[in-house]
Parts: sequence; C-alpha cells; structure tokens
Amino acid sequence: MKSDKSWWRARGSRVGVLVVAVVVAFGAVTACSDDSRTQSNDPVVVRTQSGPVRGKLAGNTRSFSGIPYAAAPTGELRWKPPMAPAPWSQERDATKPGEKCLQSGAPGGLAGSEDCLFLNVWTPKGTAPQRRPVMVWIHGGAFAAGTGSEYNPAQLVRAGDMLVVTINYRLGALGFLGHPAVANADGQVGNFGLLDQQAALRWVHDNIAAFGGDPAKVTIAGESAGAMSVCDHLVSPGSERLFQGAILESGPCELQVDRQTAVARSEEYAAALGCPGTDAAVAQCLRAVPATKLTEKMLQYTGEAGVGLPGPIFGQPLLPEDPVVAFRAGKAAKVPVLIGANHDEFTNFVVMQPITAEQYPERLKMFGAHADAVAAQYPLADYPQPSLAWAAVMTDHIFVCPAADMAKSLVRTAPVYSYEFADANAAPLPILGLPNPPPFPLGAAHAFELPYLFDLDQIPAPATPAQKDLSDKMIRYWAAFVRTGDPNSRGLPDWPRHTGNQALVLEPDKSTTTDLARTHHCDLWSGIPTP
Repeated sequence: MKSDKSWWRARGSRVGVLVVAVVVAFGAVTACSDDSRTQSNDPVVVRTQSGPVRGKLAGNTRSFSGIPYAAAPTGELRWKPPMAPAPWSQERDATKPGEKCLQSGAPGGLAGSEDCLFLNVWTPKGTAPQRRPVMVWIHGGAFAAGTGSEYNPAQLVRAGDMLVVTINYRLGALGFLGHPAVANADGQVGNFGLLDQQAALRWVHDNIAAFGGDPAKVTIAGESAGAMSVCDHLVSPGSERLFQGAILESGPCELQVDRQTAVARSEEYAAALGCPGTDAAVAQCLRAVPATKLTEKMLQYTGEAGVGLPGPIFGQPLLPEDPVVAFRAGKAAKVPVLIGANHDEFTNFVVMQPITAEQYPERLKMFGAHADAVAAQYPLADYPQPSLAWAAVMTDHIFVCPAADMAKSLVRTAPVYSYEFADANAAPLPILGLPNPPPFPLGAAHAFELPYLFDLDQIPAPATPAQKDLSDKMIRYWAAFVRTGDPNSRGLPDWPRHTGNQALVLEPDKSTTTDLARTHHCDLWSGIPTP
C-alpha cells in the first residue's frame, strides 16, 4: 500500500490538495492607531512599517501584491526562523506577485524561488468609517506546492466589505525538514513553513491598519494543507491573539507527525542527498545543496515507511501536541470556527489510479482486523464502479469523519458551524491534471469548492445559474463569518450552530442539513486509526 500512504505528499497541484513556540525575529512592534500617517492622496500608495508600496486598482478593489513580510530565507537563513525584511524608502512596486516558493512546476520541472516570503493584500476601493475585518488565506498543496497569488478574492472582498491577505510560506524540504543538524537554537526541528505563517500573521497585526483593516478582527482560513495549518495555529502558543476566527476547508488535521517520526524521515532524506549523520558537518552539507536539488529529491523521495517528508511536527514548544488531541482536551483557541469537507473528497485521487473489483478487497487489507467491517459498510454492490467504493471509504476515513470529530471537540471552546460541500456536478479543475473526461463522475471532489469562493487562474467558475447562486451564497456565508463570527446573514438560509453532528449541505437549489456521522459511517471510523 505504498502508493496509498504517499498520495498525500505526491500530488503537487497549484490549487492545493492537502496538506509552527518560538518568537520570530520581527520584534514586538505596536501598530499605530493613527491611519493618517500611512495614507497619501494616492489611494494605491500605502506606507508599511518597512516602507511604502504602490498597488493598483481593479474594479471596486485595490490590490497590493508581492509585499515581503520577511527577509529572503537563503544562504545562512535557510532553515532559520524568518527574519524581518530590510526596510526601503522608495515606493516599492506592488502591482505583481512575488515569486512562489520553490515547488514542482510543469511536468518534469520546477517553479518558484527560495526567495519567496511575500504576501498580497486586497481591499475594497473606498474608505470606510471604521476599520474593516480581515481574512488571511493559507493555501493548500500538501505542504509542497501552491502560492497565495493564485487566489483572487475580489468577490469576497466586495461581498464582505473586508480585506483578504494571501500568503506564501516555505514548502517541502525547505519548509519542513526536521533534521536535528538544522534545528533552531532552542533545539526545535522543522516547522519553518509554519513559522513563516506566524510571521505573516504578525505582519498583518502590525501593518493591516495602514490598508484600512482591523488587526483585532482577523480570521485565518485555509483549504487542505492550509486548513491543517489553521489547526496548528489553533493550538500553537506562538499564534495566540493573532486571529479571532478560523475557517477549515477539507483539512484532516490528523496527519501531522511527532518529532521522533519527523527526525527519522528527515535523516533518511538527508542521507539520500549525500549528507548522512547528525553532526555540524551535516548542516554545512545540507546548506550547500542547491535549492532545486532539495526540491527535486523531495519530489522523488519516499522513505522506508512508504511516505515522504513530514509537514508540521508536534511535540515541541511551537506545536506542543497533536492538534486533534489538543482539541479533544479543550485546548483550542476560543474563537468561532467554520469547518467542513466535500462529499466526494477522494474521487480526484483515485481517478489517477482506478481500481478493479479484485483490487478492492486487497486495498481494504490496510485496515487490518477492521477490513471485513469496512467491506460490509461499503459493499461493492452499492457503487457503480469499484473506484467509487474505494473513494467513499477514503473520503469518510480521511476527510469527513475527522472534520466531524474536530467539530464535536471544538464546540467545547467556541461556536462552530459545520458544512458539507455537495455539488454533484461541480466542474473538474483542469489544472489538477485529471483525465478529461474522467472515467467516472467525480462529484464534489477535493478542492472543487474553491472556484465557488475565489477567482482562480485557468479554472472555470461555476457555470449554471444554480451553481452561480450557490457560489453567491457561499461567498456571503464566508464573508458574514469573517465580519461577525457567524455565517448567518439577512437573505441567506439559516445555518444552525453545530450541535451533535448536524452540518449545512451546500448544493445547488437546496438548503438542507445532514447528520455527518450517520451519512458517512463515522461510528465505524472512530475506532480505526488513520493508516
């Protein structure tokens, strides 16, 4: 089952598939409450604490792109906590995105740069009598791909009369190598990408008032690996008081790893690069490896356990424990949470490797003593194709039931609103490289909700009137949540607070709720560990 254990890492799409307490070296700088000092007569010029930036107008929004929130993490700063950027005095061009973080690009190639710690700010065009709420979007991509600039949040900005900030963070080996040879000064390993995210949140706290945003009204949001990151911030001491709400889309936060596992995988990876051992010479060896080679090796590497490098690592002061364990113990930040998953999450993974009826029981063996129980709950006769049976199994086990479990835990600390995105005719995302046409209906697959919230390059928007209406409702729900911590708003179907396992079903032409635990067999999965 090596391929099943490595699927999370291996998918390198730009929109995100799946998948950090030291104090970063920004210093404690208090945001100035007088916005006038940062504003000029030109609406697209804003003075940040590092220097002035010139953005651009587009319709009813202003955008400021490619703003450095940290110094380039290159040279001796590779595998170091993010440092403050060098200040500038002249207007900095903020009309185009900065480089994405190094990752897989076109087939067989790489894209991006090691110098990539940039963010983008979107605001409404006009002024407001008071500061506007802010959403910080953390992209997905299995902690190995993606970039903030691919998400155009103009509709959210307009509908919510709010600001949206999208960010980059270090990916792959550059962001999450947990090798003791490149540990931080306090001995913590890995999590550099998560430290980047915290640095970006601190930048928002210190600078967003200059753009008309409210640093005391920030919601962090993400999909897939971005949602997993949100889980981490909900329990990381270093993220306290940097946000007041959280949105998690399709983020099974049970896939973080403990320090011991991360170190073992990272040492194996370093040895594969020709840097064996753990002493100081290993750090010198690793820092001498070109960034492109680090990324190429990571994309090829699968360790003895059948998995690649880890993402976030718990069991350290930055991330003291597994977020799901912390949620169950009532240790999450006391902020409102909007959380959900898609009805058919796993179809766009299995479509790349369809299975036969003969292979289905072999796949189920990964559940050991529970295999027969899973087969009884998901019999092949109930599905048009064996691949859809397997997709249902993995959707429920990896995505929906973990989300339902987290919602059940989080209601102990703050209001929770659960959803299930269920547009059975959502358009496939061509950028994912899926077969066209697919050999079976993909339904509401992983990441298929994103075009309902954002304008994404090369990805079609919802097509039918009913889908466009659903998109409008979702944007209004998300915007209301950012504004108030409650997605309900005048003119929208009621979204009840989560009690038990009830979730709002987001599908065209309907407004219903569902019991996620019942419809997705979560009683079965509650006793089966994630393989």
